[in-house]
Amino acid sequence: MLDDLELACFAVGPFVQNVYVLVGSSGKRAALFDPGFGIEEVLAFLDRRGLGLDLIVNTHGHIDHVAGNHLVKERTGARLAIHPADIPYLRNLAAQAAAFGFDVPSSPEPDIALEDGVPLVFDGVEIGVIHTPGHTPGGTCLAFGGRMIVGDTLFEGGVGRTDLPGGDWDVLVASIREKLFRLPPEVVCYPGHGPETTLGRERLTNPFVSDAAVGGREKERS
Repeated sequence: MLDDLELACFAVGPFVQNVYVLVGSSGKRAALFDPGFGIEEVLAFLDRRGLGLDLIVNTHGHIDHVAGNHLVKERTGARLAIHPADIPYLRNLAAQAAAFGFDVPSSPEPDIALEDGVPLVFDGVEIGVIHTPGHTPGGTCLAFGGRMIVGDTLFEGGVGRTDLPGGDWDVLVASIREKLFRLPPEVVCYPGHGPETTLGRERLTNPFVSDAAVGGREKERS
């Protein structure tokens, strides 16, 4: 069962971004999500467990989620996946790094183009791909069983910022409400920063995209 698969979370780096490792059905292969800064800790975990890495998945192209792409690819040879709309972020990684005072190796080109509705498959696991633009044009959520890695699309009590290049508030709200909130409310969401939450909780209480928040804004405009 997909809900029984091990999912390990590492909150690492100066941005305290969450890096996730999903262990496949054999218990010997893994997929890694959003290797940003501090990725050595995660690589050490893979080594200790004797896990071979099949996939590197970027939920989006911001530096805190892709800074470790080069090192992970170099160490493991795993295939790199990202939505095509966010490839420009990878190719502009040096400028992203310079803006924060970092020196980061260039990201390798992706091997896999994430496509909405086309699942990723590794080690007997099928991962659903949901394109959720707004935080970035290529923001993507990855679903397996009753769990979903949501990157910086949705947080506990918050949403991804849209004031950076490529962000769009209206698009982000539509992604969350028209795609994510149509999924079962008990789906557990694992965000790029902070603790896990559920779709039902966020639809009920999130001050930005809950039914009450969005309904209130619509009344103000009418």
